[in-house]
Order: sequence, then structure tokens, then C-alpha cells
Amino acid sequence: MTGGAGGKSADVRIRRLRARAQLVGEGARAGEPVDVLEQVFAVQAQDAGAAALGLRARGVREWGQVAAALEGERSVFRGWFMRGTLHLVPATDARWLLGLYGPRNIAANARRYRELGLDDALCERAEQLLLKAVVEHGPLTRAELTERLTRGLGIPAKGQAAIHLISRACLAGLICHGPEKGGEQAFVALGDWLPEAGAVPGDPVAELARRYGRAYGPADAEDFAVWSGLPKSMARAAWEPVAPDPLPGRREADVRLLPMYDGHWLGHRDRNGADGRIRPGGGQIRAAVVADGAAVGTWSRPGGTVRIDLFGEAGSVAVEAEQAAVTRFLHP
Repeated sequence: MTGGAGGKSADVRIRRLRARAQLVGEGARAGEPVDVLEQVFAVQAQDAGAAALGLRARGVREWGQVAAALEGERSVFRGWFMRGTLHLVPATDARWLLGLYGPRNIAANARRYRELGLDDALCERAEQLLLKAVVEHGPLTRAELTERLTRGLGIPAKGQAAIHLISRACLAGLICHGPEKGGEQAFVALGDWLPEAGAVPGDPVAELARRYGRAYGPADAEDFAVWSGLPKSMARAAWEPVAPDPLPGRREADVRLLPMYDGHWLGHRDRNGADGRIRPGGGQIRAAVVADGAAVGTWSRPGGTVRIDLFGEAGSVAVEAEQAAVTRFLHP
């Protein structure tokens, strides 16, 4: 963090530029889920509800738009990519991202597979069993796939072995998240769900760096390494600085309600200034109220009602408008 009046001004400028790139400030928004992702590239999605709220904060008005993009249009894809975490990405980018991250994430999980008694031969048999099951009987929920793993390969119904085998089959590009079934996430064959691969970049890491720079700039190679989870040497080799467009003149602060685990706090090694009120530790990232990209409060939904707790300055009219927008999104 820079010091002095000039340094503070520079910090504010960087924060505003990053908020604009992430569609959470400077009036920047996109109307459809895939349009949001074309700009921000990925929305963290280990919690499906938080992912939908992350799209809402960036311009999507209705929950139904998210469901339509994931299941009807299939323009948005959910999978394990950066840092081994579930993300929503544009479906046209899913296959090359799987090619880049699938083998790396499988390798990163090797020790855990061994701890669970899952050797390579067993994993390969499980992958083929799961693929056959979803091709012939899919979509199938996690519980239904676990039942088949138990019946066919003796995998324990309880514990972590089954979900690790299911996620590994996803990382291998055989199966993927599909529609909801009875209110639960179900899995399908990747080849059936996304029959067309889309363009494959000649240098996937360079393309990832370019997309990151657009979504998170100003940033540098170290920030890219933190966000991507790739080795620093690989990140540095692929990095090319992106010059942001000039900011407009000052305007009323742009207030947004970001969900827990929002990517706004995960794209840079300085965590965009998030302190213990937003990142209390243990991997937790709280739902935050931001003004021009800076945290000014937290929010929650006790009993389904949107409650806001401010610790910084934000215009009351803008805060109330966002509060009402979240309520409409959650309770159409």
C-alpha cells in the first residue's frame, strides 16, 4: 500500500479500475450471465447460491436467467478450474480450461487419492463406470452415482472417496455438472452436454493471462499466479501488462452487495484491501457491501430478510436500492 496523499489517491484509482473491470463499480454492468462472464471470465461457484448472487451484483436481474444460462442455453458451465475450485465460466471456454486444469488438479489431488485408497487402476475403472452410468441413465445425482460406485466397485457410501471419484471423472473431461434433478445437482456426460468444443487457443496459459488481465486489472504477474494457481514461473512467462482505459470523472459511489466467496477479493495478492471483517480466517469470505470496490459493510439473510451492517460510508439511497434489488432477485 502506498503512503501519503498521492499514494492514497493512487490506491483509490487502482481500486476503482479493478471494480470497473469486475463489473462491481463505476456503473459497469452486464445484462446476461454469459455477458458477465465474458468480462470477468469466472465466478467462484462452490456455493451455487453465492455464484448466482455474484452474477446479480454484476448486472443479472433475475434468478431465472442464471438457471436458463446453465441448463437451457448451456452458455455457462460449472467446473473445477483455478486453484481446484468450482467456478462458472463461459461454456465456449470450458474445454480448453479442462485441458489446462484437469491434469493439474488431478495431480494436485494425488496424495488425497492415495489416502482414500484410490489407486490409478481403481480411478480409471470408476471413471468408465461413471461415464457409462450417465450415458445410459443420466442425469444422475451425487447420491445415485455413489450408489453405483458402491455396488460396482465397493466404494464406501459414506466418506469422501465417492465424491473424489466423481470430481476426478469431471476433471478427466468425461462427465460434468448438468441440470438440477429433484432440487439437487446432477451429472451428465460432457460430450452430450457440450457437444461443440469452441475455439482452442494456441497458448492456453497466455489466453488465461489475457482474460485475467481484462477481468482484474490493474494487476501483475504475481497477482495472476495467485489467482490462477499456476506456478509463478509459468505465470510470469505468459504475463503481458494490460493498460486500462481512463476513468471518468468522479461520480456518486457505486454500491453493490457481493456474496460470500466473491472473486473480487481473490484476484490479487493484496486481496483488494479486504481485512478481517471480510476475511476473518479459515478460508471464509463474508458477503460484503462495497462502494466503488471498497468494503464498507457486510450483509446477511437471517430468516430470508436482507440485513446490512455498515462499518464505512455509503449513500443510504444506493444501499437501500441494492438491498431491494437483492430481495427481488431472491424472492421474485
